[in-house]
Amino acid sequence: MKVNKLLIIPDYNQIEKCLTVAKEYDCGFEYNDFYIPDFLEDDKGCRERIAYYKTLQGAPGYCTMHGSFFDVTVASDDPRIVEASDYRIEQSIRIAKELNAKAVVFHTNFIPNFHMDYYKENWVERNAVYWAEKLKKYPDINIYMENMFDMSYELLAGLAERLKQYSNFGVCFDFAHAHAFGDASEIDCWVKALAPYVKHIHINDNDLEKDLHLPLGEGEIDWNYFKTVYETYFPQATVLIEVKGPDGAKRSLQFLQNL
Repeated sequence: MKVNKLLIIPDYNQIEKCLTVAKEYDCGFEYNDFYIPDFLEDDKGCRERIAYYKTLQGAPGYCTMHGSFFDVTVASDDPRIVEASDYRIEQSIRIAKELNAKAVVFHTNFIPNFHMDYYKENWVERNAVYWAEKLKKYPDINIYMENMFDMSYELLAGLAERLKQYSNFGVCFDFAHAHAFGDASEIDCWVKALAPYVKHIHINDNDLEKDLHLPLGEGEIDWNYFKTVYETYFPQATVLIEVKGPDGAKRSLQFLQNL
């Protein structure tokens, strides 16, 4: 299977092995060090990790970054929650820019079991206003919105439609999340609804119930189907093999290569 651009997660504690895998398969990096709150509060540790990656010999030229997402809720009714969320988002974007990342990924983070129309409409409206300001403020970096606990594609598709005018906006379609938290029998609906907005994809395997982050081919997801929809609907999207460690990444890349 051919992909526009593949990425793996660099493991700071196994960086040489990650560099070897990235070179062998021509992969970029998606940095996953900078979304954990405790680490973000450690300013010295954060600065040292950023400096380390910026001077890393042999690092791929193309990289993205996962932004902060724990309790980040810009559509909250509580202004203090919005203020704290904005602080983490600004911090994430600044770090991504320092790393020369092409994009930073954030989660939708809405409450999936709130079925009230008011909540859904409010979520789309407030997110659209908030992210439009960020997209205008930071035109030189892509901002990708990822489905997380989303049981349906509808709210993300609605938000994407509102933001499609911004060239630096895109959807990060987490294929595994859609299987674990949505209805695995409705993946075709997810694909068709989000296809016009998808610029980046996260893939790993699971049992269709839990977000296990297994290497590809070690769970129940139909990867032949993924190959078909990727080539049909979003062949220009970049793809992150979102599994931990270089060994799992390499097994996944070999599996993808054999599709």
